[in-house]
Amino acid sequence: MENMVFAEELVREFLVFRGFTNTLQAFVKELGTDIGKGFQVDKILDLIFSIYIPKFQAENLIQLLRFFNNCFSSHETHLVSVISELDISIIRYYIIHAIQAGRKDKVIELFDIHGTELLQKDQHWASWFAIPYIKTPKSEPQFRLYFSKEWSNALHLSLRNFLTKMFNGTRIPALMKISSERNMVSRLKGDIKQLNFKLAQLQVLLEEKETQLHQLRSNSLLATEVIVGTDSSSNPLAGSGEPTVFVPASSHVICVSASAQAGEREPKHSEDIRPDDTQVSTSKISNHSDTGNDVQREEEFPEVRVDFQETFLGHTSPISRCRFSATGDNVASASVDGTVRIWTYDSSAPTSRNATIYCGAEIMLLEWECKSDRLLLIGTADGGIKAWNVDAKRVVCDLSCTEAFPSVLDLKCSPVEPIFVSAAASRWPGSSDIGKLGYASLTVWNMRTWKAMTVLPLGEDPPPITSVCFNHNGKLLAAAATDGMIHMFDMSAGLQITGWPAHDSAISSVLFGSDETSIFTLGIDGKIFEWSLQNQGEVLWSSDCSRFCNLRSSSHNKHEMALDAYGRRLLVTSNSLRAPIYQVRGHAYGMRTLPHSASITTVDWHPTSSIFLTGSADHSVRVTSMA
Repeated sequence: MENMVFAEELVREFLVFRGFTNTLQAFVKELGTDIGKGFQVDKILDLIFSIYIPKFQAENLIQLLRFFNNCFSSHETHLVSVISELDISIIRYYIIHAIQAGRKDKVIELFDIHGTELLQKDQHWASWFAIPYIKTPKSEPQFRLYFSKEWSNALHLSLRNFLTKMFNGTRIPALMKISSERNMVSRLKGDIKQLNFKLAQLQVLLEEKETQLHQLRSNSLLATEVIVGTDSSSNPLAGSGEPTVFVPASSHVICVSASAQAGEREPKHSEDIRPDDTQVSTSKISNHSDTGNDVQREEEFPEVRVDFQETFLGHTSPISRCRFSATGDNVASASVDGTVRIWTYDSSAPTSRNATIYCGAEIMLLEWECKSDRLLLIGTADGGIKAWNVDAKRVVCDLSCTEAFPSVLDLKCSPVEPIFVSAAASRWPGSSDIGKLGYASLTVWNMRTWKAMTVLPLGEDPPPITSVCFNHNGKLLAAAATDGMIHMFDMSAGLQITGWPAHDSAISSVLFGSDETSIFTLGIDGKIFEWSLQNQGEVLWSSDCSRFCNLRSSSHNKHEMALDAYGRRLLVTSNSLRAPIYQVRGHAYGMRTLPHSASITTVDWHPTSSIFLTGSADHSVRVTSMA
């Protein structure tokens, strides 16, 4: 839609430039009566089912159907036949609606004007010419189907799917590609600027390391010379004509001596070891290990090397959620006192979207809309779902869950379609008991009409769904349940296509891998698995982070994890002051975040950079860029 508006502005600008005023007037008039509604499926469906049919505008309806026949006439033969079938069904829907509304005169009027044309297209219309004269056509066998709710719902869904498929497959004019290419160039310029900045930082860091290395070598040589130049009387080989050579006990002793000579303090504890000393620290742990296993435990992970870190102190209670926007330019953070803050961590970024939102209930969930990056969904502990427009700075929708499912456990927006999925439970969550939430409900919502579209099937009395996640194109939805099951849904069909038991306990978080061939799950017992989607049931990688995030010994309602943009690092919330960062499928490498002053309750990764968020019970949110 954005590309089409931009293309229309280009045409308007060109016509003004060339002085084609008559053409410009005709163009503006055509835009004002755009029968195709800019090829926006939702607007076309509203036009048909909310205006033309309810208001008995048969002529406009016939013109719209002719327009689409002309648009799609160049497609394959089987698609043309589908168009013809849909045309017939839409006109029959109009007739049935008029009969139900008691307007048989509108049916007679339609047949008077277009009866001959309809009969030429399909001989089956002959029996329909009698319908306005039948007293109770609903009871007639040949018409009974068309009065059913199932048939009308199937027509709505079929028409939506068909138009979506056709518009997505339509060749885009070159004029409309200009906007996309302009956005791509702008994005590439931003990436180049960021990479140049990173390169400059790395060059400065390299120069500093080379200077330190030169100083260490100079100090080591100086220490050797001092020992070699000791009084010969203390050396039994002195005077024997053989050269005196000093062989150090270990290179580590020389480094310590050099450091001491330079006036530096030797580290006594692992917490005192600087990031530069990571290699020495690792070697010490390996030398003193009784097991001989080279896989590090989380407590042995080195501290993450930091490029920069910013701390946001705008909250007055523990942080419950924090999320980067889809572009990464903005951050939304929420606290248990019902406050949501939208802010930027980059001082050069515009602050026009910064806002404070008071929701009146504890914030459980935050989710940015993926496509426009303008809407923020907020899930509250009282079962509410609010939609905040960051540009208009107002709540554009305030939904409430049904009485049957009053507790919202997760929200996820589709990366492609203007829809989101809510996972709700039939009972309110307790303080830390994720397993006693009653039954589950998965609802798909339309973000244009803000109405429920469908409820995904889960079977009879299903266990609560604690976490959901879309894949990259929005065609698959993964849902994790309290019984340890993973459910996979085909969103185009709205049906469950597979599932498997992933954990012995409830699952707290689920994520698709970056290459879309695997899926990550985090159990409440702290166990992490990466499951293959190509060979169902195969575990590609696993780890046990129960020392950091065992929900059974935690005050958190739910732990979560986040995968970086490259799919290589997995960040997990923590009961301690630091959070672990696992190297996915790595065997001997991991890191720990810099410490907060309380437990880490929420995490997230920047969508394109090695920057992560950590929200804590100490009321702070930190933005950390890895060096």
